[in-house]
Amino acid sequence: MDGEQLAGWLEGLGLADQLGAAGLPSFERDLGGVARWRDPGTGAPLTDDQLADLDRVLHQDGDDPAHAVPLALVQLRRRAEVRAGLLASPTHTYASLAEVRGVSENAARFAVHKAAERGALLVVPHDGGVLVPAFQLDEDGELRPELAAVLEPLLASTMDPWQVWTWLTQPAGLLGGLVPHEAVRDADEAPIVRHAAVRLAERATR
Repeated sequence: MDGEQLAGWLEGLGLADQLGAAGLPSFERDLGGVARWRDPGTGAPLTDDQLADLDRVLHQDGDDPAHAVPLALVQLRRRAEVRAGLLASPTHTYASLAEVRGVSENAARFAVHKAAERGALLVVPHDGGVLVPAFQLDEDGELRPELAAVLEPLLASTMDPWQVWTWLTQPAGLLGGLVPHEAVRDADEAPIVRHAAVRLAERATR
């Protein structure tokens, strides 16, 4: 493929926006609609050889290069979509959590940090600050008791907080498609959720 065909192919797959996140050359369309490819390191236009190399990289997955899909970009897009969904769900800042708990913002910040240190609260870094996902809290802003034994192994593992947030709030294969934080409310399902969390944490630290 030439640069224009490659750009059109990626746009058709909805993957053009993931190039930069993958550390690959990316393109912008000029006023005439022509794709202009740039080297991510230098910002210089890509040479024909560089475009050919990029083409090979993007078509290396699958048995038939002509119809291959760049799986790394698909995974990045999926991760971005999941993250956008998480950010759209209810979360707390120190200030909003302080309001729910009826304490000062400084007191809320201190309590959040101490709880996070002992693996008793999921705290997610975002935009230079932190978010406290609301699903894990009760109406008083405190950790739901049934989640404590689920969070502990996950937060003690090498899992990224975003991964923990995703697993707890999405249908989980280890649970037959149940959503962990919802399933753990059921006394019959709670031991299974806790066991799944331990297995996931062990797998992450291998």
